[in-house]
Amino acid sequence: MNKDNIDQLFNHLKGDFDVEQPNIEHTKRFLDKLNNQSKLKMVKGNTNQWHRLFKPLIGVAASIILLVALFIGFQEKPKERGLASVSPKMAQTQDFFTNSINEELNKIKQESSPEVQQLIQDALNQIKILEKDYDTLKTDLNESGDDHRVIYAMISNFQNRINILQNTINQIKIVKQLKNQSHETSTTI
Repeated sequence: MNKDNIDQLFNHLKGDFDVEQPNIEHTKRFLDKLNNQSKLKMVKGNTNQWHRLFKPLIGVAASIILLVALFIGFQEKPKERGLASVSPKMAQTQDFFTNSINEELNKIKQESSPEVQQLIQDALNQIKILEKDYDTLKTDLNESGDDHRVIYAMISNFQNRINILQNTINQIKIVKQLKNQSHETSTTI
């Protein structure tokens, strides 16, 4: 706008301006209202300040708790490694021994009878002892870092279990043969 337009605008509005003075109490009431509002803001401001302070702290505390929980979750015991964890050939070896042991156990179950029950129970107790020893060897393998002596001991443990089961089967057969021979001799006499 140029100067002429502004001058014309003020000339046109000349009698419409509010030039009256407010009464004296108006100023006092206005200041009282301002003071009351500032006091309310201070009271509300204090609670807002606490909220503004604690919101980030609550977030930080929650993050710390989450990190601690994750840390504890990942600090579980390392899983005990078996013979299969050493190499693929050792995994095949472990599978072979496990299958052989299961086959021998099935044979013993098939041969089970009251006459050989004590023999079978003794063999199973020896197998349990060897299984506990194997668990100890798994812990040793974790600690030793694939030490060949521990691996050899694990293989020997499997072989000992198989030997016990095979000897038990042989003993069962001997007992059954003796029973049949004594039965045959008693019927022929």
